[in-house]
Amino acid sequence: MLERLLREYVREGSAAFSLPDGRRLVIGDDPDPSVAVRLADWATVRRIAAKPALAVGEAFMDGGLIMERGSIYDLVDLVARRPMQPLGLLGRIRARMDQANDRRASRQNVAHHYDLSYDLYRRFLDQDMQYSCAVFERPDMSLEEAQAAKKRRLAAKLLLQPGMRVLDIGCGWGGLALTLAELGAEVVGVTLSQEQLAIARERAEERGLSNRVRFELCDYRDVQGPFDRIISVGMFEHVGVPNFPAYFEAVSRLLTDDGVAVIHSIGRKDGPGATQPWIAKYIFPGGYIPALSEVLPSIEPTGMWVTDVEILRLHYAETLRHWRQRFMARREEIAGLYDERFCRMWEFYLVVSEIAFRRRGHMVFQLQLSKRVDAVPLTRDYLGGFETKAAASVRAA
Repeated sequence: MLERLLREYVREGSAAFSLPDGRRLVIGDDPDPSVAVRLADWATVRRIAAKPALAVGEAFMDGGLIMERGSIYDLVDLVARRPMQPLGLLGRIRARMDQANDRRASRQNVAHHYDLSYDLYRRFLDQDMQYSCAVFERPDMSLEEAQAAKKRRLAAKLLLQPGMRVLDIGCGWGGLALTLAELGAEVVGVTLSQEQLAIARERAEERGLSNRVRFELCDYRDVQGPFDRIISVGMFEHVGVPNFPAYFEAVSRLLTDDGVAVIHSIGRKDGPGATQPWIAKYIFPGGYIPALSEVLPSIEPTGMWVTDVEILRLHYAETLRHWRQRFMARREEIAGLYDERFCRMWEFYLVVSEIAFRRRGHMVFQLQLSKRVDAVPLTRDYLGGFETKAAASVRAA
């Protein structure tokens, strides 16, 4: 049964699997493949055979799956070449149930991931603590440069002007809100993470921006407006399809009549799906990466215009590569903060996430929304000038 499963999953390339009794299964044409795995016990074998999408990650975390040649990245990359399977009816029903995300569940799900130690995140993110897709305008950009480019692009799409009131939904550790404040905006950042809230407020105080940016522990459904501009980066993935109508109704309600909103989110190109089981259990409970076909129908009833759509391909794969390399370079320190099992869990998370963008149809979309048809220029030519101006303003600040 295990051999049939492995041949189903390894469609291209080759891999060797050593069983607990010493037998060796070679899948593929190469008798001495560069990827070799040892399965430590029969309990691990049985779990993988029964639920591979969940059990492979668990086995790597718990030491039941041991890489003897190559890395876990090489193994996941090999398996990811397999064609994606369509989601059945039961899978679609379960996916919707997992995305309920009422106020209580949202706070619990956010705490699971984002209330981990700041000392963890600062060891592999850029200096501004941007935990979302960077924009690599050149292949040789550093992570810091690419994250700064992302912030410039978002500020340009907002057509930001000094004095504007801006709402940042899902503000993280405050980096983007602080940058927008440096550009002259009055910013309110909301988060459901106690840890992120404390750090964001501390950073605002340190940079002398507390008079221009305010951070609050608040659900987006409870925010009071209006705002000239709304930005949301890396938060929409935690909303869930059942809540999309309420989310965009809130954006429309909070936006002034001539306002502009920009939503930056991971998406999937192949249509509706489900969150990978291991990711849903250990990393992002309640999270879901939507297809645009699930997003746009929830915008239409609000009457807002979708004035711009941009698809960022492979930018997040490169972002995750930088994060993974930085994480591995400081793995010993991180193990001191947590333990070896935690490190294997996060290594697996960073690996499967990067591979999802390289081989499994994941991308990032940026939606620009407005109430008025003429709230933004009719062509995209304005973006370059705004980005240049934003870069100069931040340097001056």
